[in-house]
Amino acid sequence: MYLARHRRRRAGRGTLGLALAAAVLCAGGLAVGMFGLADVTPASAGATLTPASVTTAMPRERHDPQVRPLARSVPVHIRIPAIGVSAPVTRVGKNADGTVQVPPLGDHNLAGWYEYGAAPGQRGAAVILGHVDSLTGISVFFYLKDLRAGDRIYVTLADGTVAAFAVDGVQKVAKTAFPTAAVYGHVRYPELHLITCGGPFDRASGHYLDNIIVYAHLV
Repeated sequence: MYLARHRRRRAGRGTLGLALAAAVLCAGGLAVGMFGLADVTPASAGATLTPASVTTAMPRERHDPQVRPLARSVPVHIRIPAIGVSAPVTRVGKNADGTVQVPPLGDHNLAGWYEYGAAPGQRGAAVILGHVDSLTGISVFFYLKDLRAGDRIYVTLADGTVAAFAVDGVQKVAKTAFPTAAVYGHVRYPELHLITCGGPFDRASGHYLDNIIVYAHLV
């Protein structure tokens, strides 16, 4: 999922989810179409390979009844030890056409928090997006598909709090069947959803055909 070259298609919170996830993080797509690079290929074939543990089934989301939701505070950094991620987080909103914005294409170690949803740790679904790769190398969420249930995700908030999450599972979905309600819908507990691109790469369109979604709960 290469943010820099992908098309954004998310819209408002409901529709937003669907468009967002699918279009938001797919590497190469936009650039290819817009600049006419007919034979563009991703930097590494690794993004197209998905572990057998990642299926199209949505993981069972859990919650810790002893955990209290946090106050809303803007996320500024994300750390995922299991896959070596340590990156700043910027806010992303919507473009004039209603699609979701994404982090700058040239910054491979930058994730984007969808500011119109919940903040990490707050009751609801917080969504953070990241590119998978580009023509010049892998990006922040390249190894997202390798996460396993129980792996920890730490999000530092502007108020100094560190929200810790445990991964429930990883799902691979076709962009054409993006689970908008599950990813962006209203939920009763603090959840974190990470999104990037993956699966087959369509050279004709310059897009990955799938999205990789990580589901996690506050611990």
